[in-house]
Amino acid sequence: MTLQQLRYIVALDNLRHFGEAAEACMVTQPTLTMQLKKLEDEMGVLLFDRSRSPVKTTPTGILVVQHARKMLMEADKLFGEINGIHTQIEGKFRLGVIPTLAPYLLPQFLPNFLKAYTETELDIREMQTSHIIEALKENRIDIGLLVTPLEDSDIREIPIFNEPFLFYGPTSHSLDEIEVETLPMDGLLLLEEGHCFRSQMLEICRHNHGSGIPRLHYLSGSIEALKALVRRGLGYTLVPALSANDGDQQYLRKFKSPVPTREVSLVVHHSFVRERLLEVLRTTISESLPPEFEQNESFYKIRWRQM
Repeated sequence: MTLQQLRYIVALDNLRHFGEAAEACMVTQPTLTMQLKKLEDEMGVLLFDRSRSPVKTTPTGILVVQHARKMLMEADKLFGEINGIHTQIEGKFRLGVIPTLAPYLLPQFLPNFLKAYTETELDIREMQTSHIIEALKENRIDIGLLVTPLEDSDIREIPIFNEPFLFYGPTSHSLDEIEVETLPMDGLLLLEEGHCFRSQMLEICRHNHGSGIPRLHYLSGSIEALKALVRRGLGYTLVPALSANDGDQQYLRKFKSPVPTREVSLVVHHSFVRERLLEVLRTTISESLPPEFEQNESFYKIRWRQM
């Protein structure tokens, strides 16, 4: 068994196609096929069912691939430490970003980052929190940008900033500042299940008066769509401060202190060793944000994830 063979079976499990897996590993398809057969013969088991299209990983193969992912991450960590890779930021990195952050935060820092670090390439994907965690553990992405705490022992969190929540509601609302305790459940517009922002909103409002769960669920990951519904008089919602623009001002109200916030962090698997890259990303993002996003005593952090 070799590390290269393990990389082949992980690639085949990810892509479920011999040609695509060989291309991803930068070898010919016969080479990948031969090495897979050699590994199967050595282990005495069938790892992939070739009769299926796409190729299907066998139950035994699933177990072997799970261990292979862990072994490859540990091997990469070892080689990284030996070669001083933790100080390097050159190369291509896969970044997963949650949908309620991506359209508002990426334009803030990406231009400066890409201009300053010309040898660094980012492959960015919008992904929900659960998918980012899974992809980090399976080494399908390198870094996540999402809301914490996650309280996952396999994941390391690097907090960057605390983003305030804002009330987004009818212009007839008479208060300049909103008290969290006054928000009713009735009329609250939410994103679909699976979005961490939905869980954060429910956590803020869960002790408030009103009956049951909101009647209207908008099945989308778009905060802008929720804003449009509010502007048509269909209720109210909560929005992250980064999403606010000039056209929103008449609908926005701040919360009274202490202000509910969401903690935004870079997250990586514990085997990730590119410390310099994390430091540069954290600094670049922080410098692109308004000063009020810094933690202070008038904020409180929403703990939203149920373990």
